[in-house]
Amino acid sequence: MSEPAPPHQDAGSRPGPLLPARDGRDGALMFVIAVLCALACLAVLGGEAADRAARGWSADLKSSATVQVRPKAGETSAEAAARGAEALAGVKGVLEARALDRAAAVKLLEPWLGKGAVPDDLPIPELVAVDLDPVHPADASALSAALAAARVDGAVDDHGRWRADVERVALTVRLGAIGAALALAAAAAAAIGFATRAGLQARREVVDVLHLAGAEDKFIAALFQVRFARLSAFAGLQGTLAAGILWSALRLIAPKDGFSPLLPQAWSDLWLIAPCLFLAGAIGAISARASAMSMLRGS
Repeated sequence: MSEPAPPHQDAGSRPGPLLPARDGRDGALMFVIAVLCALACLAVLGGEAADRAARGWSADLKSSATVQVRPKAGETSAEAAARGAEALAGVKGVLEARALDRAAAVKLLEPWLGKGAVPDDLPIPELVAVDLDPVHPADASALSAALAAARVDGAVDDHGRWRADVERVALTVRLGAIGAALALAAAAAAAIGFATRAGLQARREVVDVLHLAGAEDKFIAALFQVRFARLSAFAGLQGTLAAGILWSALRLIAPKDGFSPLLPQAWSDLWLIAPCLFLAGAIGAISARASAMSMLRGS
């Protein structure tokens, strides 16, 4: 004659695990983590694209300078610009100096005024474009000294102010992307911690029985750690794939003749988000273990 089954257990059945393989609340938690992971990946990719653009702008500004030349009495503007270009070409750290004619100067104004919107009678100053050595560029004082030695009246703009603004924006973008990623990681950790506490609370009686049987808090916390590490890693994989697909779609539809610092520029950027699923798993494991240990020790 068989013994009666223990309470809350049907005859012939086996006791269920402390943490079942699936939980009805897992889907919502996975969706939240996947969305947070995708947003973090997009923040990293957008920050990298903007930072690359800022670095390119800064490099262009660092390797060039502009000189506005004013003609003297009895001298044409073109002659003054030619003399200025000749004087600057011999300065150490200058690769090339060339006087810009009116057509070239008008082309420089078109991005702001529009193509064909520059009136023919608009006075345009004579400019000398200077290409600087990117490694050892000549500074503004050296260029001004060369102009003074050649008796050319000119004002040097080495783009230093613009370069400082661009570098400041690049730093802001980098810090913003890092801050957004950290904030989203903290939100994921908070969600996992809440789910861990809810799971422990729902299995309070089982946890008490395990304690009576001699199970340590570390053993019980490890069960939640492994469970939520796997769940977070899988959700992180989904979020990473979603961000990668969206980024690739933007990369394919981005205009080839246009430019925007927030649009994808290089396929190699995808490597930046490859570790995201591992980081998601690590965050899930750490958060679940910390939350479980905190609740178990406080009980």
